[in-house]
Amino acid sequence: MGTQAPSDYNDSKIDTRTEEEKAIDAWLPITSSRNAKWWYSAFHNVTAMVGAGVLSLPYAMAELGWGPGVTVMILSWIVTLYTLWQMVEMHEMVPGKRFDRYHELGQHAFGEKLGLWIVVPQQLIVEVGVDIVYMVTGGKSLKKVHDLICKPEEGCANIKLSYFIMIFASVHFVLSHLPNFNSISGVSLAAAVMSLSYSTIAWGASVKKGVQPDVDYGYKAHSTSGTIFDFLSGLGEVAFAYAGHNVVLEIQATIPSTPDKPSKIPMWRGVVVAYIVVALCYFPVAFIGYWMFGNDVEDNILISLNKPTWLIVMANLFVVIHVIGSYQIYAMPVFDMIETVLVKKLRFRPTWYLRFVTRNVYVAFTMFVGITFPFFGGLLGFFGGFAFAPTTYFLPCIMWLAIYKPRRWSLSWMTNWICIILGVLLMVLAPIGGLRSIIVQAKNYKFYN
Repeated sequence: MGTQAPSDYNDSKIDTRTEEEKAIDAWLPITSSRNAKWWYSAFHNVTAMVGAGVLSLPYAMAELGWGPGVTVMILSWIVTLYTLWQMVEMHEMVPGKRFDRYHELGQHAFGEKLGLWIVVPQQLIVEVGVDIVYMVTGGKSLKKVHDLICKPEEGCANIKLSYFIMIFASVHFVLSHLPNFNSISGVSLAAAVMSLSYSTIAWGASVKKGVQPDVDYGYKAHSTSGTIFDFLSGLGEVAFAYAGHNVVLEIQATIPSTPDKPSKIPMWRGVVVAYIVVALCYFPVAFIGYWMFGNDVEDNILISLNKPTWLIVMANLFVVIHVIGSYQIYAMPVFDMIETVLVKKLRFRPTWYLRFVTRNVYVAFTMFVGITFPFFGGLLGFFGGFAFAPTTYFLPCIMWLAIYKPRRWSLSWMTNWICIILGVLLMVLAPIGGLRSIIVQAKNYKFYN
């Protein structure tokens, strides 16, 4: 896993790899294809970033309140854009070398062993966590479509959420066998378009519904401790909405690079476009959703909107298509890690049936966990703080300080330390609220019911 991926541009650097190593790098998902355009970066980043988390932002606003909510939303957008810029810059900071994976950058910053231990567990928690949450989201959205179209009074059976999660998973048993990032670009583009579409439907339908007559912007919890826990959970939900950093180096690895045109130029152009789309999706949904429904908003805004039926059905179908693409974007680096360990460390031969078995096992695992723990809002809060805050908010800053060593009290030094302090606070506080939310919901939950 620690082996460095090849540079594809520096002719002065002699390629010392054996034919076998070249063949393995050409087979692994992240290093097999380097012909992506800048707009691939744009829609891959939109698909990775604007996940189902956007639909919980009005609920997060209800937990945070107007002042703190608006502040946290805007601060998160600015801080994460800054840390994303740092990662794009660091991808090729060593001449003739590309850090194609997050952990390779970590190894350069912290050392071979320590870099792996710092980055890989957190990156895996984020990527596998997102895929599990997306299993639940896909299943819930399919169930919502079924319940809106086919009502019990019309003789329709009430189908359990577990079955809808299985239906959603069945798509991934097929799509997971696409070999690399470029091969899923069509799925990713469709997902990016869908995210903009359902976000627009979410805030547009909220405006149409208007401010509710008994709207209340106060905190929902009746006790001080309840309010504090809800506030912390809201922080985690906002953190979850900015998780794209975990796949950004892997996306950049697919872009060609030469000394005249390094990959960071097209990559950054794609990131800027993606972040404009993120702002167009996040801010209207969060602020308008909360403005219309106050603290009665559901943890998924589309559940609060039951009419017009056709529009909400369409929005939920868009969510399903989006999370199909998003699941694949987050699964690809996981596949790369698993396949790297099997082929480079355990000396398995890089064959199609090795890939067939490992990827199907992974999809089955995320499906099983999703069916077992379908607590959508609580899962967002817990995962959001626990692993998203480090990898998104402050790990890039620590790497930047470790590698570039900016002068103490310089603008760069202070900016990075502010991001680190905010990120650490988020990491410590947010999981507390999320875990409490899971415990409260789990009291009345029957497994596989």
